[in-house]
Amino acid sequence: MTDGEIGARSSAARQRLLETAMRIFYTEGIHAIGVDRIIADAKVTRATFYRHFPSKEDLVLSYLREVHRLERGAIESAVTAAPSPSEALLAIAGAIVANIQSPGFRGCAFLNAAAEYPNPGNPVHVQIIAHRQWFLETLTPLLAEVADDSSEAAARHFVMLRDGAMAAGCLFEPKLVAQTFRDGVEGLIRVHGERRPTGS
Repeated sequence: MTDGEIGARSSAARQRLLETAMRIFYTEGIHAIGVDRIIADAKVTRATFYRHFPSKEDLVLSYLREVHRLERGAIESAVTAAPSPSEALLAIAGAIVANIQSPGFRGCAFLNAAAEYPNPGNPVHVQIIAHRQWFLETLTPLLAEVADDSSEAAARHFVMLRDGAMAAGCLFEPKLVAQTFRDGVEGLIRVHGERRPTGS
């Protein structure tokens, strides 16, 4: 077997472990799932697991980084395709709405993880905060084009609307939650836009 074939098998095993973790951690929780369950479902050996992830925490961090990568890609694509800042904000809301209404939706992976890792010094908690900070920093310049000096407050408002929708989306009728969230974002854009000084 060549080095390339070994590397490909190794990469495939790591990807299988990560995909298994993403599915199980999201649907069943993180602390409730042990390494043995991940190994069994991914159909790899214990040695293979620890070769790629020295600890369960390393796997959890990789899981959250992958969720971040996917969410960031969806939001950046929505923003890039939008013709204006207001449309970009609505496109971001649209991506969130699509998530809420998707099959198997169980809330926000980061909020779910935060409930299990409340210690601010834990690397998993740090990863959660980094994701939220990225989202806030993505919204703020867009809202600055709409909300002027109130952009930071408006961005925090958007994040809170999103948090509420993600929590409610797995408890109540997803379609109604999605519509309520979108209405809230539209109202946020309208209200802050009306506060923008004339001539800005």
